[in-house]
Amino acid sequence: MDETARRDVLEVMAAALPLTALLARVVEASAQPGAVGTAPAGTSPVRVDTKGLAARIKFEEVISGPLGDLNGRFTLRVTELTLEPGGYVGEHNHAGPGIRQVTVGQMAYVLPDRTMVYNPGDFFFESGDVNHTVYNRTDAPMVHVLFEILPADLRGPSLIPVRHH
Repeated sequence: MDETARRDVLEVMAAALPLTALLARVVEASAQPGAVGTAPAGTSPVRVDTKGLAARIKFEEVISGPLGDLNGRFTLRVTELTLEPGGYVGEHNHAGPGIRQVTVGQMAYVLPDRTMVYNPGDFFFESGDVNHTVYNRTDAPMVHVLFEILPADLRGPSLIPVRHH
């Protein structure tokens, strides 16, 4: 997919989301101390336990356009994650909401009350504020793509330690 087509897809996806609700969730998450994985000066940040995880940011741009409340305050980021066989991402949240798509392999997505299994081509939504764990319980790599709306000042991964409500 060329860059223009990719941008068109991202613009359509962003416009199709219930942005008012997403904005409220992102603002709430970004207002919480330590919510984006930062730690007070002089302390070590808490890390999420992972095994076999590789992440690559494929696209990132500060939002601008007709949705004035988002302009300059939020970033649209696309990240490709690969989880090796037997790999996992321990219980965590995200700094903002987004759509996920499994492109290769199979994902076991463990929520507090159920486990979902996603296969290539499956899309799902994450609000960012629900504790979850991800496993690759197969003998082949699993790849999924995250399309996220994040605070514009976020540096580093959107992955954050568990928030207990």
